[in-house]
Amino acid sequence: MINIFNSNYEASELKKMIGNVSQIGGTRHYELTEGNSRGTRAIDVNTGSGFCFTILPDRGMDISQASYKGINLVFRTQNGEVNPAFYDPKGSEWLRVFFAGLLTTCGLTYFGAPGMDEGADLGLHGRYSAIPARQVCDNSGFSDGEYLIDVSGVIDETVLFGSKLRMKRKIRSKVGSRSLFISDEIENLSSLPSPYTIMYHINFGFPLLDEDSEILSLSSKVEPYDEIAQAGLPRWNKFEKPDSAWREQNFLHTMRKDEHGYTYAAIINQKLMDGLGVYIKFMPDQLPYLSQWKMAGESDYVTALEPCNTMIANRGQLRKEGMLPMIGSYEKKINCVEIGILEGEKEISEFKLMLNQFR
Repeated sequence: MINIFNSNYEASELKKMIGNVSQIGGTRHYELTEGNSRGTRAIDVNTGSGFCFTILPDRGMDISQASYKGINLVFRTQNGEVNPAFYDPKGSEWLRVFFAGLLTTCGLTYFGAPGMDEGADLGLHGRYSAIPARQVCDNSGFSDGEYLIDVSGVIDETVLFGSKLRMKRKIRSKVGSRSLFISDEIENLSSLPSPYTIMYHINFGFPLLDEDSEILSLSSKVEPYDEIAQAGLPRWNKFEKPDSAWREQNFLHTMRKDEHGYTYAAIINQKLMDGLGVYIKFMPDQLPYLSQWKMAGESDYVTALEPCNTMIANRGQLRKEGMLPMIGSYEKKINCVEIGILEGEKEISEFKLMLNQFR
């Protein structure tokens, strides 16, 4: 059955009522044409439930825009979806191509602050998000009585005489649903082990984010990254109005698991609709931490929930502190992240009860 705004239909019934699947949802492929976004491939996904998002094949199959029933969910920088040709790996130049959006992936061999590691001068947050995907494939279509949305691509972060990592990303949803599923397979193509760091930088903005918003999470521990965050620790899950003097705060969450091995976090705004939220679901066995970015500056008004496989720091610091993850020769890693909508007081209350059950 396919649910279209609270009415259920058999696929065979729907096919008789539509001329093109775009009447109920699906994907639309195009290229951006303005300014430094020119030539960047994009895929709009409409789930037919009010949940819509945009995949960028030329930016590592990351996700820029996202909305629900016309309400924006994400923070988008003034940069927009910059073409990867403008990427500069030095220092903090990554910020000039950072679009934020629903998902910007950081890694795969380094992230965190610029700095040195074993003679390598590493910039902010790695190269991944500026690598165009190849073998981009849209296998969306009717299957087993549903319309499945299935988009995939291959991203290679490789260098001669160095690390050679390949990520195969699949993004799936279905018409009538209010969620998406990201499945990433990371493979070391080399006979040598490689550093392997990954962070799913999931960014929320106005109107979902305002002073009435709240973070919920299945955290066992919340630690500040520095003295600025230490001062803000009592309000890590609350928000303020934009303030030009605000300095960003970052927190590291160690996550609990439910009986199926999953953990959860969400941002909730009870004053939007009858309550609106976005949840994240992932496995601590794959991504043991959730890094949280809280920035309440004017214009730069954003918070991010970031599943990751280690703390966010320069690779040299991670190596020194014994926290640098490695991927063995020809080894594969799998990460799965689900992002979805919570609508209304009932769903939000049930989500809170579920978190309390596993605390």
